[in-house]
Amino acid sequence: MKVYEKAPAKINLMLDVLRKREDGFHEVEMIMTMVDLADRLEMEELSRNTIVISSQAGYIPLDEKNLAFQAAKLIKERYKVDKGVYIHLDKKIPVAAGLAGGSSDAAAALRGLNRLWGLGIPLDELSRLGAELGSDVPFCVTGGTAIARGRGEQLEQIARPPQCWVILAKPPINVSTADVYGRFRLSQVEQHPSTEGMAAELAAGSFTGMCQQLGNVLESVTLKLHPEVEQLKESMRKLGADGVLMSGSGPTVFGLVSRESKVARIYNGLRGFCKEVYVVRMLT
Repeated sequence: MKVYEKAPAKINLMLDVLRKREDGFHEVEMIMTMVDLADRLEMEELSRNTIVISSQAGYIPLDEKNLAFQAAKLIKERYKVDKGVYIHLDKKIPVAAGLAGGSSDAAAALRGLNRLWGLGIPLDELSRLGAELGSDVPFCVTGGTAIARGRGEQLEQIARPPQCWVILAKPPINVSTADVYGRFRLSQVEQHPSTEGMAAELAAGSFTGMCQQLGNVLESVTLKLHPEVEQLKESMRKLGADGVLMSGSGPTVFGLVSRESKVARIYNGLRGFCKEVYVVRMLT
């Protein structure tokens, strides 16, 4: 028996940091949604009790450093599964890009292995399990569009965004989320985005309102470290994107576009700036 799972990328429509917690993490408030750029996982039971991962991508770890491997190990140990699994990971989401590719792979592994081994674990329990692997994993388990609080594991499902085109562009640099949060200073944030404002615009189905409410306080760090991210944002605006924001800790920038007639011009213009450019849709 084989099980297949899709692992979509996420973008942050808004990201705010409220304070530094005593456990060393930051208290955040974010609105996240998923786009139709996805890795795909194929899972098959093995006769021997081991975890094997393969991928066509030569740039990702295939051992315990891989989040899908960690997810398989966690679910095996927690539910005492005395079976092995072979996981093939078809990688499409750029790594270290602020798109939660690794977290989505882990979430897909949890969902897929739950089905493969007939464990019957409820989705909310899978989500709590995912929180042990990373802050974005619980959201990636459930998907949809949600306000995420705490470290990102406290989720409240809300209205999905109006359908539009999403243009993703990743400059040829990698950004460490831990490094960005380590350098983040609340005092340097000039304006905080509004969770309530964004949620209200989504509930109203307003594309223009959604674009006006975009905001990410981590830009205060990443844009100073990597000026090319700021240049990429400016290029997107000049080419006609209706709303532009860095996703997560970066460096990927996304542009929201309502009219298809603009898409080709923006895509072609950005391809002169960086190689990794994707045109996708919201997963609504």
